[in-house]
Amino acid sequence: MVLPNQLTVLRIILTPVFLVLFLSGEPWMIQVSYLVFIIAAITDWYDGWLARKFNYITEWGKFMDPLADKILTSTAFMAFVLVGILPMWMVLIIIIRDILITLLRIYADHRKISFTTSRTAQVKTFIQMFFLYYLLLIYTLNTFEKLHTTYYNLFEILLNRDILFYSMLFITLFTLITGISYIFSNRYLIKQMTNREN
Repeated sequence: MVLPNQLTVLRIILTPVFLVLFLSGEPWMIQVSYLVFIIAAITDWYDGWLARKFNYITEWGKFMDPLADKILTSTAFMAFVLVGILPMWMVLIIIIRDILITLLRIYADHRKISFTTSRTAQVKTFIQMFFLYYLLLIYTLNTFEKLHTTYYNLFEILLNRDILFYSMLFITLFTLITGISYIFSNRYLIKQMTNREN
């Protein structure tokens, strides 16, 4: 197995490790979970760079790499549901939309059909990732006793439930809209894929 694919496997393995540490309730384990997530995220960038630079592109990698990314980010979003910070229904909309579109793109690539990626979809990904990294960073910093005590009022603002709710609501609606737009702009290709299957 080529190195980029090994890194993809590592990312998948690190995902449940991150979740267990994050949900432990122990401050030091939550802090370690943040490092685990960052390492997993770095493997995402690094395996893509290696695959392009040294032409380590395989069918397995093209299928598993984007799927591993969605597994990692979806798990992180779900972790914040489980600790009571994000609403379940919003996260489920994001997860279902992202996984469906990812599977469609993987299938289209397998059938040698080019899917159009919109600018808004790229913006959606950036906003999602920015919000997720923000949550992970602030939540982790808040587990350091000295920081929590010294900057208690600041953390109350940064983790304000109303602010997080409406931020997540915006992200959810934007994600849903881009998903619908994505399918509509590629409707003829989706029809072509269906016809080929038949």
